[in-house]
Amino acid sequence: MGNWFYKEPPPPVVLVPPLFEFPPLAARTRMLESSYNMLFGKLALKCLFEDYFEESRHFSTIIMLKPIDDPHVDLMATLSGPLDHKPDERITGNAVFRWQNDLDDPHTFMDLFVSNSDPVLQMRSCANFPRYGVAAFGILPLLLKKRVTAEDYGVMGLRYGSERLSAGITVMPFAIKDQLPRSAWLVSKLGRLTFGVQYEPQYGSRDEMKYKNMLNWSCAVGYGVGSGSPLCPSFNFGLELARSSQFIASFYQHAVVQRRVKNPFEESEVVGITNYIDFGFELQTRMDDTKISNSIPDSTFQLAASWQANKNFLLKGKLGPLSSSVALAVKSWWKPSFTFSISANRDRISGTTAYGFGLRVENLREASYQRADPNYVMLTPNKEHLAEGTVWKIGNRPMLESDVF
Repeated sequence: MGNWFYKEPPPPVVLVPPLFEFPPLAARTRMLESSYNMLFGKLALKCLFEDYFEESRHFSTIIMLKPIDDPHVDLMATLSGPLDHKPDERITGNAVFRWQNDLDDPHTFMDLFVSNSDPVLQMRSCANFPRYGVAAFGILPLLLKKRVTAEDYGVMGLRYGSERLSAGITVMPFAIKDQLPRSAWLVSKLGRLTFGVQYEPQYGSRDEMKYKNMLNWSCAVGYGVGSGSPLCPSFNFGLELARSSQFIASFYQHAVVQRRVKNPFEESEVVGITNYIDFGFELQTRMDDTKISNSIPDSTFQLAASWQANKNFLLKGKLGPLSSSVALAVKSWWKPSFTFSISANRDRISGTTAYGFGLRVENLREASYQRADPNYVMLTPNKEHLAEGTVWKIGNRPMLESDVF
């Protein structure tokens, strides 16, 4: 009879915290950008080098909200400026009102951008046809204080994408003949290798064919391992010759590790927690012999790393030839969520340290998981774990699902 009252202890559990920034905000409008500028680990490196590193002696505030009654629309407003009043600097504010027809297709949308600087009012739109892999998009500045270039009158584009190929072209309807096209790209993926080429006619006179000028061409090759899931480690290495005048080598790695914990605020079956560690490096070297300025070095680099210890704390560091920075972000997963960040930048030339502050309020991206599979067994440090049932949502739209069963 004693066995009738025996209750089997629960299996050990490893916490799987949600990532601070997933999916990246830049992915919401990636259909408006060239695939060449988004692949080769460029988007991941951009987030690693820039997110939560606030400008010295400045503050920034981002508010991202959506109404409960209508998940098809949302609003994102930003406000930034100096901490102390300066006559030559002013507070910059802008807002984006976005409408999305299908919650399962974020690439078909229309938004209105308003700002207290140029462009004052701008409309962006994209129509995606995933069945055929074709999308058409446009950017139309409606109000500007002054229109200088043909790009100020609008940009239109057409793109094609599949698992192995991405190609696109953008044009300016009011451009003169020698400015057509505005840009064109072709990217192909063969296994773990990715090749890409991009044409942007910015150099050359009107009397010559700009496509013959090698300064208007860029090419890149990349090697990548892993998937886009944040619960899966990934590795990216890229080489790029930008405008035939600058050589760029970059490296990015996302690691998923577990560590044992004993948290008195958690249940006794919680034996570990998942951590996310990111590391990135970028080296830029000028290939031309022209001396632009004594203040511009022939080569530069930046090195950054981040560590998310749990769902509430993120620590980042960045190192460059002239300065170094460290940032700490604290996030509460309320509805809406609040993220406060502070960054310190050390200028090694002047020997001074300056601080920046940031605040984010959001209810767009909602993390719907916190714990790993109940049958999970603690793994050794040289292995990774993918939890089942992982779902990221924007509204009711699943953004990420683990394919491990």
